[in-house]
Amino acid sequence: MANSIADMLAAARAAVPAITPAEAADLVRTKDALLVDVRDGTEVKASGKAKGAVAVSRGLLEFRADPASPNHDPAFRTDRPLILYCGSGGRAALAGKTLQDLGFTDVRNVGGFKDWVAAGGEVEPG
Repeated sequence: MANSIADMLAAARAAVPAITPAEAADLVRTKDALLVDVRDGTEVKASGKAKGAVAVSRGLLEFRADPASPNHDPAFRTDRPLILYCGSGGRAALAGKTLQDLGFTDVRNVGGFKDWVAAGGEVEPG
């Protein structure tokens, strides 16, 4: 059982595979993967988001992802890969583990938004 944030991050990173921005872009193109930005709204508004990404702050993720929730976003489907990112990758790893706990089986962590941008990933306003 995790008893510190370091333990929780280590467990999440072990459970949620890390991928490169190029691999993420390929999954979006070939497998209908959903990019999920789990940063806070102020962060997304300030810097934009990956093109086509759904912006859902980590605090609301379960409510958007769970089909039983009245706030469910139909973009969250168990038959498609989910690729998460945040500021530096930590929140994305924790959010990915949460999605796995909700029954999503193909969840990946592309790291931070800065990694997406540095790799030439397309960006749109947040």
